[in-house]
Amino acid sequence: MQHEAHAEHTGHVHHEEVHAHHAAPAAGWAVAAQATLHCLTGCAIGEVLGMVVGTALGWGNLPTTVLAIVLAFFFGYSLTLRGVLRAGVDFRTAFRVALAADTLSIAVMELIDNGVILVWPSAMDATLGDALFWISLAVSLVIAFVVTTPVNKWTIGRGKGHAVVHRYHH
Repeated sequence: MQHEAHAEHTGHVHHEEVHAHHAAPAAGWAVAAQATLHCLTGCAIGEVLGMVVGTALGWGNLPTTVLAIVLAFFFGYSLTLRGVLRAGVDFRTAFRVALAADTLSIAVMELIDNGVILVWPSAMDATLGDALFWISLAVSLVIAFVVTTPVNKWTIGRGKGHAVVHRYHH
């Protein structure tokens, strides 16, 4: 605190601070929301597909939820991987970037999304033809977006998470 107050008061900014601000994109709410929306897209595709497949096959709640989570990570990583590969990066590097950019975001999103479904009365027993299935899934994804956006804002502000992907955007 004292160091920051000194820099503010004197107008001097240390060399490390200048580079830290240029290394990461601005951690504003719009950037965080955009990163979360990107993550939500992949998660929603996987989540919906997993729930639909598991429910259609008559699987129980646990295997259906596990499938949905696995597919959410798969599609979340895949969307980031696709964008980074387009920038001309080799697969191994692109895969590492996707892991670094999305793991925390997807994990938080899946924890919240599935947690909401778990505590929503009768949502775990709803079938594809029930409005409750689709309403609870949609509401859980919205809540997950709201909770995950500050997480992404925090990680981007530290040059982590989706900030890693920004290095590959042209």
